Amino acid sequence: MATEGAARRGCGEALAVLLSRVLLRPTIPPSFYLLAASLLLTTGCRRDEVTHFRVAKPAAAPAPAMPAAAGGPMMGGAPPGMAGDVAPPPAPDGGLTWTLPKGWSEKKAGGMRYATFTPNVAGKIDGSVVVLPGPAGGELQNVNRWRNQIGLAPIDEGGLASARTVVKTKAGALSVYDFTSDGQVKSRVIAGLLEARGSTWFVKLSGDATAVATARADFLRLMESLRLE
Repeated sequence: MATEGAARRGCGEALAVLLSRVLLRPTIPPSFYLLAASLLLTTGCRRDEVTHFRVAKPAAAPAPAMPAAAGGPMMGGAPPGMAGDVAPPPAPDGGLTWTLPKGWSEKKAGGMRYATFTPNVAGKIDGSVVVLPGPAGGELQNVNRWRNQIGLAPIDEGGLASARTVVKTKAGALSVYDFTSDGQVKSRVIAGLLEARGSTWFVKLSGDATAVATARADFLRLMESLRLE
């Protein structure tokens, strides 16, 4: 490069001046000029050197850990018990059984809805057997729930006693209630409940009033046949 060449020419001219002074001034010891030339060669006339330093790149700081969501990890699905996935209580040992009327069909479901049966009649109708642990809220509360399902007002303890019919079964005394809704389009519910072996059993027939009336006699015989396994 041009700069490097100019530096070398400057060093050569300086050496020539030192040599000429040695010749013109013999009284000065030659060793003095030799020392000066040596210094000039080792300091001023060598190529400029650039020393490179390698600086270690600092290690990247680890990413902060994401806090786990309350109740479980964010990914991988919803924790168990969320979105209404609560398992129903298991059916008690030694469940309720009955004699199915001729022409009816049934399906054992397990869990709270222990069984579903369908009478052989026209119209909208549904039969069920439900089991819950303990007193299941009590008789009055459940009777008023059935009344509410067909649009009737709740009753008190006095109304409960007057509406109750007791049916004797091999499983125990069954409290039976029969309600029909008001209005032109009538609905009807016939339901019985009994407590046995620490659970409450509900046997229920509901639907269009006409369909329930047609199936009523067979349903009463089904309730009379209740027994424990």
